[in-house]
Amino acid sequence: MKWRGLVTATVTCGLLLTGMPAAAAPQADDVREKLDGIPGLTITGERPTEPGFRLFDLTFTQPADHRDPAGGVFQQRLTLLHRGFERPTVAYTSGYNLPEKASRAEPTQLLDGNQVSLEHRFFKPSRPEPADWDELDIWQSATDEHRVINALRAAYGQEWITTGGSKGGMTAVYHRHFYPGDVDGTVAYVAPNDVDNDRDGYDEFLATVGTDQACRDALVTAQREALLRRGEMLERFGDYAAKEGYTFDKTIGGIDRALELVVSDTPFTFWQYGGQAGCSTIPAAGASTDDLYAFFDKTVQFSSYTDQGVEKYVPYYYQAGTQLGWPGVSNAALADLLHHDDLSDPRGLVPRDIPMSFEPGVMGEIDDWVRSAGSELMFVNGEYDPWNTEPFELGPGSEDSFKYVVPGGNHGADIEALPASERDEATATLRRWGGVDAGVSVRDTPLDERPLQRRPF
Repeated sequence: MKWRGLVTATVTCGLLLTGMPAAAAPQADDVREKLDGIPGLTITGERPTEPGFRLFDLTFTQPADHRDPAGGVFQQRLTLLHRGFERPTVAYTSGYNLPEKASRAEPTQLLDGNQVSLEHRFFKPSRPEPADWDELDIWQSATDEHRVINALRAAYGQEWITTGGSKGGMTAVYHRHFYPGDVDGTVAYVAPNDVDNDRDGYDEFLATVGTDQACRDALVTAQREALLRRGEMLERFGDYAAKEGYTFDKTIGGIDRALELVVSDTPFTFWQYGGQAGCSTIPAAGASTDDLYAFFDKTVQFSSYTDQGVEKYVPYYYQAGTQLGWPGVSNAALADLLHHDDLSDPRGLVPRDIPMSFEPGVMGEIDDWVRSAGSELMFVNGEYDPWNTEPFELGPGSEDSFKYVVPGGNHGADIEALPASERDEATATLRRWGGVDAGVSVRDTPLDERPLQRRPF
């Protein structure tokens, strides 16, 4: 990340002259002073931001392996959006890289609180060197978050909430499982829960999602047309890759396999990031190859399945293939046109020199905890989001916990989009957890612009 507009304190010294007022004494910077006093935390910069906030770029020293704290460290990147020491604090993670643009997560808005954002371990540059990939698991990342929260409590002593969307929401739940007493509540948005990786319902979901069969049929028609025009599609894809410097020989396994990955992903991604309103944009059977190519690029993005597009998400694909699980989609409607097998298996998107083996039962343990002992948990999902095929479910042991589904919602579902009664209930619950008066007005700021980010999850 490039540090923009580095802010430093300027101290003006005044001389006391006869008949002249003395210059004002410099004011102490309480925020920097408190942050500087936290062991392991380093301020790497401060960026200008909206009035009433301060935005710090930070690093926090983490053990590469929490089971062996003396065995090496790495610097985990953080940002801190400071609102006030008297305000609650939200710990946010996307589950991926730290966002370039600072913005407030919805819980931060509703609490008008501070926000510390964490980059997930192994997403560059928050990666140990040399990297031992065995150290990338849900307990290690939960312990990263545990250490950050407990360190920052020295300065931010009010209530804490954890949150994240998709993989970030999963990460927040895993942290609560291993360290249930760290915070006062957790809001997990659009977080899938693949309890048994060998039992998936994604084919059934995609066969019925939305409001009409015609839209679903049109997606399959477009997929088949793309594969029937394989040569023309590959020509366009190859020209684009050459222009941008993209390759396919390091991880992907060739441009032909990359094309099939794009085409096979299309229904899932169409509903994940778009939805019913986009049905009219699907090319008809007689559409030109240029129109077909443009549709697939807009829906999935051809750059996603290049060596360069995959490289930055290797930590996710590794986690999916070792603990998290992945969505199994049969591609039955395309079977007669496909050249490649196991397109949905993340093993094919992780370099072969990184060993992987799946650990069954890890997600089942998390699921059992949510149902039997989880507390102060809130799940918000989208009705038409394919990741809602396997959501977290509450059980008889879940206390003070809630699950909401946004009607017609996609992977950007949030509290604001809920029906009014549920929105009010969820907001009141979050403010209760955060120790904020129910009648507090939500501060409006450009920091609240949160575009739906396109990621594998």
